[in-house]
Amino acid sequence: MRVVVQGGGRRGRRAGLAGVLWAGAELAVTVGVVLLLLVVHQVWWTNRQALAAARKEVRELERDWALPPPPDRPGSGGSGDSGGSGPSVVPEASASLSAVPSVPARGTAPRTSAPPARVSAYGVLRIPRLGVVVPVAQGVDKRAVLDKGYAGHYPGTAQPGAQGNFALAGHRNTHGEPFRYINRLRAGDELIVDVRGQRYTYVVGRTLAQTSERDTGVIAPVPRSTVRPEYGYDEPGAYITLTTCTPEYTSTYRLVVWGTLKG
Repeated sequence: MRVVVQGGGRRGRRAGLAGVLWAGAELAVTVGVVLLLLVVHQVWWTNRQALAAARKEVRELERDWALPPPPDRPGSGGSGDSGGSGPSVVPEASASLSAVPSVPARGTAPRTSAPPARVSAYGVLRIPRLGVVVPVAQGVDKRAVLDKGYAGHYPGTAQPGAQGNFALAGHRNTHGEPFRYINRLRAGDELIVDVRGQRYTYVVGRTLAQTSERDTGVIAPVPRSTVRPEYGYDEPGAYITLTTCTPEYTSTYRLVVWGTLKG
């Protein structure tokens, strides 16, 4: 005798649809968890790593600066050299820098500052108002410099304390985010740059809240925005420029803070 079961096909289709929906929900949850972990890694973990490494670099620099310089080796060309004819050695970092013409300020003698000899961090930037202490390295390469939590020195701009524009870039978010709160700086705040045996103190003068990423005028020897020319300076001098991305968590525009050398 044949038994007829009514509605079995409909229930089967419902069960199949429920299974598909359940699998889709599991997939969505898994993707959501993965994305959350990526965000946590990018926003939180990279900050911890870069900040710890940057602080360690500052300590190592300060320890190196406290040590006496090594004695001259015979034939090295130092003060103890008797005049050997061997070839002179140019440090790699010095050879790779572009010279920037410097114009002395009126009534003052021109300052001179040699390019750094080390290819990693060579200075320390301190922003007392924000509690920021960050290493300064040559170049603005994202992976090699900025992602380490360093402030990067734009190639071709002036050295610390020299006439011209000592221009720096730094992350506003992630990777130590040393420049996250530079929008809070006000006129008169100090920006201190330490290099071996020297301290240069700049005073914040002007801020440009937003400009194009291609506004190269902000890091010119006499900084003035080419996008918003009402912002900037007219006279040669010794300047410092801090640049970072804005708004936060984007790289659409640039935020700029300028200062002038004190004294």
